[in-house]
Amino acid sequence: AALILFWKSLPFLYRVRDDLGFGDLGCYGHPSSLTPNLDRLAAGGLRFTDFYCTSPVCSPSRASLLTGRYQTRSGIFPGVFYPGSIGGLPLNETTIAEVLKPLGYATAAVGKWHLGYGANGTFLPTQQGFDQYLGIPYSHDQGPCQNLTCFPPDVKCFGLCDVGVVTVPLVHNDKIKQQPVNFLDLEKSYSDFATNFIITSVKKNQPFFLYYPSHHTHYPQYAGTRAAGHSLRGPFGDALFEFDSTIGNLIATLEQMGVINNTLVFFTADNGPELMRMSRGGNSGPLRCGKGTTYDGGMREPAIAFWPGVIRPGVTHEMASTLDILPTIASLAGAKLPPVILDGFDMTDLLFHKGKSKREAMMFYPIDPNEKYGLFAVRLGKYKAHFYTRGATHSATTPDQDCSDFAVLKVHNPPLIFDLEADPSEHYPLPLDKRPDIQAVLVQIKKVKAQFEATMIFGESQISKGENPDLEPCCSPGCSPKPTCCHC
Repeated sequence: AALILFWKSLPFLYRVRDDLGFGDLGCYGHPSSLTPNLDRLAAGGLRFTDFYCTSPVCSPSRASLLTGRYQTRSGIFPGVFYPGSIGGLPLNETTIAEVLKPLGYATAAVGKWHLGYGANGTFLPTQQGFDQYLGIPYSHDQGPCQNLTCFPPDVKCFGLCDVGVVTVPLVHNDKIKQQPVNFLDLEKSYSDFATNFIITSVKKNQPFFLYYPSHHTHYPQYAGTRAAGHSLRGPFGDALFEFDSTIGNLIATLEQMGVINNTLVFFTADNGPELMRMSRGGNSGPLRCGKGTTYDGGMREPAIAFWPGVIRPGVTHEMASTLDILPTIASLAGAKLPPVILDGFDMTDLLFHKGKSKREAMMFYPIDPNEKYGLFAVRLGKYKAHFYTRGATHSATTPDQDCSDFAVLKVHNPPLIFDLEADPSEHYPLPLDKRPDIQAVLVQIKKVKAQFEATMIFGESQISKGENPDLEPCCSPGCSPKPTCCHC
């Protein structure tokens, strides 16, 4: 999940949750999740029912969020970055932080980056417009975890995680602070870092942008003493509650510093739940499948916009996306947009006047997009057409056989069309026979798809550049034998 804080003077706080499902929060209907602070934001802000990320896995989704561009343009495909990945988010891509820097904003990122590490930290946040960074530069399961403690007093992490690579490091700016990271103290470190950033910025009377892409609730779940055992939902619930508690700390800091009424807080998630983890993997609620798939369970996310006195409380069924965050923040700050093709739209009318969304369509790429197949699905208004469907390992173990990796690529000609207002679970495709209204919808969807794909120039794949073990971050450079010697 991610939380964005934007303070205008104007501050922005943006927070992203990791592998969070549409049905995981209390305010989205989960009966046993403990999320009092997120529920408070939802009650006092604008809660979205039709908010989308751009990819059902982490790295490409995060790239789109920060740049306002589909991941295919920046080359963040196929799949995700690894500790030794050679590539990363290209430095010529413009992030939200880089949009705000010319206006004097203080910028900070805290948590999971997952947009590349590279030689000597080439692709870290401090090279992408952020003044400060504290976090793990990729997923916290991308390193051995079987002997690490995830819950107090000494409950080992569930599973093996990735083996044969360095243990996950905690990086401050471009220096490794700890390796392996101490999961029991990690969230407190993040909370302290973020609150100190807010306090320092306000004391300097400097507008700020805080981007918090959390590791919670990605596998393996972890939580410190203040959250462990507090949820009815087990390890997943405790991790979720720990994340929620940090949100509470940040909101309390904004209140104490007297800037809560001129700060935009935005919360969402990067992709759907990893259903293969069963009760430890999240919940997509009424939506079909989850992580790794282009069904709505993989890419339709909870989202909340909160700004006391500015955003009226309520619920919106308008369509919006992580792509829309950059142009919205640029509009609010009076910043110049980057001189490239943007796929996002300004949401200010939607946020502040409960107006109509400028977004009419949403495009769905698989985790391994290519120009041969193009888009797997397109949503236009309330209708979604699947031109291809495929399951994913990430969504295995569910009773729905179309979700697992055994559901191989299927071509649909004509495409499957669903009315997402009547059938959000995408179970009942609409018939085309004797339905001229649905036939007309399909014609329009195909037109929108063709127009979009005509503008899409695939960037050089950064992930296909491969991996080099020498690039894996190590707190003892040159030590031997690597990776086991990387410990400090």
